Amino acid sequence: MITLQGKPSFCGGNYGEVDLMRVGITLACADCKQRNYRTTKNKKSNTERLEMKKYCRFCKAHTAHRETK
Repeated sequence: MITLQGKPSFCGGNYGEVDLMRVGITLACADCKQRNYRTTKNKKSNTERLEMKKYCRFCKAHTAHRETK
């Protein structure tokens, strides 16, 4: 077991360090504009807005979800 900053780490490596390239984003349905999902993305490799097909429980269908501010 490795200790980092006084906290035990079971996986070793850089566990406990903050990855500054990944940012939290919110995905909103393109049809009803409800904010349904939260995820992260790599800010350095994906500079444009993210868009995914996800299930919207308000529309009850698979719709495009886009990154919001």
